[in-house]
Amino acid sequence: MQQEFAVVYITAPTLEKAHQLASALVEARLAACINIVPGIHSHYIWKGEVCSESELLLVVKTRLSHLGGIEALAVEITGYEVPEVIAMPIVAASDGYMRFLGESC
Repeated sequence: MQQEFAVVYITAPTLEKAHQLASALVEARLAACINIVPGIHSHYIWKGEVCSESELLLVVKTRLSHLGGIEALAVEITGYEVPEVIAMPIVAASDGYMRFLGESC
C-alpha cells in the first residue's frame, strides 16, 4: 500500500506563491498535507548559466497517481518554466498516517 503514496518536493520563489500552491493542492485533494520550509538557497545551472536563488520548499504528501495534476498546478502557480517536482515513494510509515493519507487525497 505504501508504494501508492509519495513525498513530493516542490520549490517556490516566494512565500505567497508557496502558500497559494499549498492551498490549491489541498483544496483540490491532490495532497493530504504540505509543509512549507523557508530559507533554502538553491544553486543550479539554467540555460548555461550558474544561478543561485533563495526559495521555499514544499514537502507534499500525496498519491503517486496525483503527480500530473500537482505538476500542472506547480507550473501555473510558481511561474517557473521548469518547476522542481520530485516524487519519492513512501516505503514505510505508521498505519495511522497511511490511513490519513488514504482518506485525505
